[in-house]
Amino acid sequence: RFGTELASNRQNYRVVLIAEQTNGVAETLDRLARVIPINPHQRRRVLREVKRKRPFVPVKVAENLTWEQFARINVLLPDLPGVQPDVGEGRHYPMGMETAHIVGYVSSVSEADLTGDPLLELPGFRIGKNGVERVYDESLRGKAGNSRVEVNAYGREIRELARQDGQPGDDVVLTIDAGLQEAISRRLADESAAAVVMDIHRGEILAMVSAPSYDPNAFNLGMSTKAWRALVQHPRKPLINKAIAGQYPPGSTFKMIVALAALETGVAGASHRVFCNGVIELGNTKFHCWRHRYGGHGWLDMKQAIAQSCDIYFYDIARRIGVDRIADMARRFGLGTALGVELLGERDGLVPSKDWKLAVTGVPWQMGETLITGIGQAYLLTTPLQLAVMTARLANGGIAVTPKLSRHKGPTQPGDGSNGADRVAQAEAADPQGGDSGARSIGIPTAHLKIITDAMTEVVNGARGTARKYKLDNELQLQMAGKTGTAQVRRISKAERKAGGKLAKETPWKERDHALFTAFAPVGTPRYATAVVVEHGGSGTYAAKLTKDIMTEVLRRDPLARSALGQNTRAGDGKRET
Repeated sequence: RFGTELASNRQNYRVVLIAEQTNGVAETLDRLARVIPINPHQRRRVLREVKRKRPFVPVKVAENLTWEQFARINVLLPDLPGVQPDVGEGRHYPMGMETAHIVGYVSSVSEADLTGDPLLELPGFRIGKNGVERVYDESLRGKAGNSRVEVNAYGREIRELARQDGQPGDDVVLTIDAGLQEAISRRLADESAAAVVMDIHRGEILAMVSAPSYDPNAFNLGMSTKAWRALVQHPRKPLINKAIAGQYPPGSTFKMIVALAALETGVAGASHRVFCNGVIELGNTKFHCWRHRYGGHGWLDMKQAIAQSCDIYFYDIARRIGVDRIADMARRFGLGTALGVELLGERDGLVPSKDWKLAVTGVPWQMGETLITGIGQAYLLTTPLQLAVMTARLANGGIAVTPKLSRHKGPTQPGDGSNGADRVAQAEAADPQGGDSGARSIGIPTAHLKIITDAMTEVVNGARGTARKYKLDNELQLQMAGKTGTAQVRRISKAERKAGGKLAKETPWKERDHALFTAFAPVGTPRYATAVVVEHGGSGTYAAKLTKDIMTEVLRRDPLARSALGQNTRAGDGKRET
């Protein structure tokens, strides 16, 4: 976004051998092993390839050598017949783990990757395996050159007849703010979590973090089986981009959707009041509010119910709306379907309906399931990216903005680079609400959206809001609006409920509730939406605490916010910005 390199090429020092020129392949490998490390796996691979290939075809022995190792081999060449030092290019990811789930990585071509393209059959050739590297692989790699040569009966080259030079690949410029991405990665480093920050008008993703992460450079260096197994078996799943592939019940962040469905159907208006005494009964089943141990919330209207996250209020209106009308509203806000961001592996989530349950389970929908859906539980599943898009559509006036990761694909434009931050900042300051030109309205009245966004403002800034402890600091002179969410991962027994539940520290990590928080800022002139999900984080207030730090960093980097505060810092300033 601001000219920071996220993936680049750098010199790759390697060594190959030509079997027919050696005094014996095994003996040559023994000599080389005194200069560079050659493990048993490498040795077996070289011996296997030598048997398969013609004796004059070079076989790779090792790559990614240090300059010192490469220099020593060159010095010792007279004693290493058949050995050839070689300099190629290898992929490098300067930000490493911080952008791994976005950028992805390249790795060696496997049998499954072969498509008939002769380029893929070249020794040591690598292709994109994940992230942007995979999605834009053909554009990034360019077109290979070729030469036509005359060979003898043994396949040995005699002379070159013709040559066609290759074409370099395109540059792909992403929407990611590298400094912001780095800051959020540091903040979530100790969590199993995901965070998304997006421009609510343009749909551009400014940051997408999934924690824990992995080092994409390790795939270039040749990952051992042990290291790969450790990544695959890690309980917090570092290889999965939780921002697009993690699926979680939205919990109370879904209450805005239920409220909008109530407003649209006429079931409830902003002044509709419900008395919460902590429990509601349906047949022989009791449905509790999270404040049931304190006697409930008392009388609340819609805004108060959202601000204080009253479950009884939403049980009541969900029962009268019906699950299908709730599902229709949810889909208009981007839930229940993949959003088409330029990454592979995005999940759909799930927005249930009566027909869905009957088709999948063969069992009719039950009214109790509607009540639980009203507080974002039951069968509902969402991704952090979907929650960010939902929040963006709430804050931007009901425009169906879609998420984007790429700003430009093609040759780098003149002037891109160190002054990129200034150009982007100037453009966004000149047109802060430059929207997605192809976006349509999702058909929600402005008055209805204002009820919801006012309630979200009270969540953070009101005296009784569930995230009141995490309002933005006064130095910014700006407000954030949001909604807490706590998603249960297991059923609470009657005995536990009677005892007041387990303390978080007494509950095994895997059994703790997920913590969610969605937010937009600044209030009044919103430009950014965020969604944070912390797996087994305990409660939505914990995610709100993280979001306060994230949104503070977002606004400090915002050109309009800095202008209002009299700051001259460039949007791209940060440890890694160029």
